Amino acid sequence: MPTVRRATWMLIAALGVGGGGVAAASIAQATPGTGVAEATAVSEQRPVPITGRDRIYTADQTSNTVSVIDPSTNKTLGTIALGDQRVGSTFSPQYTGDAGVHGLAYSPTHQRLAVVSVTSNTVHMVDTRTNKVLNTTDVGRAAHEGSFTADGKQFWVANRGRDTISVVDVQRGGVIATVRVGEGPSKVLMSPDGRYAYVNFTSKAEVSVIDVRTRKIKDRITGLGATFSSDQAISADGKHIWVSHKRDGKITVVDAKRRKVVTVLNTGPDTNHPQFVENSKGKFVYLTMGGLDETWVYKRTDGVPELITKIKNKGQAPHGAWGSGDGSRLYIGLEKSDAVDVIDTRTNKVIDTIGAGQEPQAIVYAPRAADRAGSAPGLGNQGLGQQAYNVPTTLPNGTRGDTLDPVKGRVLEATIRPVAGLDMIQLQARGLKPDTVYQAYSVAADGKKTPLRSFPTDKGGKTPMALSFGAFNGERIAIEVKGEVTPVQKANFAAQASGHSHSVKASDLLYCDCC
Repeated sequence: MPTVRRATWMLIAALGVGGGGVAAASIAQATPGTGVAEATAVSEQRPVPITGRDRIYTADQTSNTVSVIDPSTNKTLGTIALGDQRVGSTFSPQYTGDAGVHGLAYSPTHQRLAVVSVTSNTVHMVDTRTNKVLNTTDVGRAAHEGSFTADGKQFWVANRGRDTISVVDVQRGGVIATVRVGEGPSKVLMSPDGRYAYVNFTSKAEVSVIDVRTRKIKDRITGLGATFSSDQAISADGKHIWVSHKRDGKITVVDAKRRKVVTVLNTGPDTNHPQFVENSKGKFVYLTMGGLDETWVYKRTDGVPELITKIKNKGQAPHGAWGSGDGSRLYIGLEKSDAVDVIDTRTNKVIDTIGAGQEPQAIVYAPRAADRAGSAPGLGNQGLGQQAYNVPTTLPNGTRGDTLDPVKGRVLEATIRPVAGLDMIQLQARGLKPDTVYQAYSVAADGKKTPLRSFPTDKGGKTPMALSFGAFNGERIAIEVKGEVTPVQKANFAAQASGHSHSVKASDLLYCDCC
């Protein structure tokens, strides 16, 4: 086997097992200069063992960092700071850093990491050997998640706040093309042969199929389980796409070859980030279940996937997920615990938990990202050692809101996280009265109440996220009914549901509440 072909073949093994669109995009030999790959037959996949040159990256939305972890030791090496911690100087009119570090993708040609910030609408290209930012590109509003083309020369990212996909020049930076796809595109996946891009939406129950070469929509896969889709992943063989519906607790399984929906799975609250994993036991899909603090494992079949186990995570709100190059490990970002769980995929047990930056969102496993084992040039420690923790909550009727229902999750979660000399108080509600405004209080040991903030629920009785900042000295948080939502608040919820807006409060503009 010639050297070039051997390198490409090893890359297939390294990335194809780990799940997700970026991994699958590397399964073909790139055609120079086109960004499109010609299909190359792959008869088998060889596992690539975990080494000290591999890296795990998390996108940390509150510390505005990328955490860098060595999977051979399960140690955090440091963070790449792309902006200040949330609040800080972010509201200054002269602030030039990035905010809302959220999306990640690893290049199929290695040693390039794309980092997407949803609030500053930017894409950074990072050299994983030096941990330095090579270039920064301003893209569309509320840029969310994307993928590299098969040759690694372009990065396509979905702009949730618009109707576009931005095509970024990886080497030089800058937007080289804009593809209009319809309101609220959420994530771009690439097919294994590099010919097609798949786009899900926050505004319609559809996956659009785009010809990468012509940048034209070729087909539309309709009939998904819900309108709002937060994430999606494609299998390494390109046969299936799993589309997650976080708000509705569902997964749509799509036959990518026939371009039709196979089935819709009813899952659980805050269903997110499907990831495909193959190992000696078979072919599986792992789903993070943020509202239940669990990761669910499905076995892939020719028909309806089979739920085989539910893994209890060691922290709260599992979010992003990615598998190692040999399929032996799965790494789960714990959004409300600022950590990463390590799951042994053969036993489906959590075997370690690693501290990370604040509020990890996307997570990527990058084989051979570093030049040598233990290499950690240019890293700092922003956001490390400041883990979030949850406090008890009380509902208006006096009952506990943080009791974990095995099906519905918690009614009211309250997370406290230190940021920039303050405490960020983060509330999430499910199952409250619809279209109702609640007042939240910090409750001290002696029962004294201090107002924190008010927040509205939508027509389903949910509040995906409400933030306030201050010094939290209470023992718990209690809520009381304040009144009905206003017409303006109802209009804002309608805008969120259609993918046009995230929030009306300045503090919430720094937060992607639905990813």
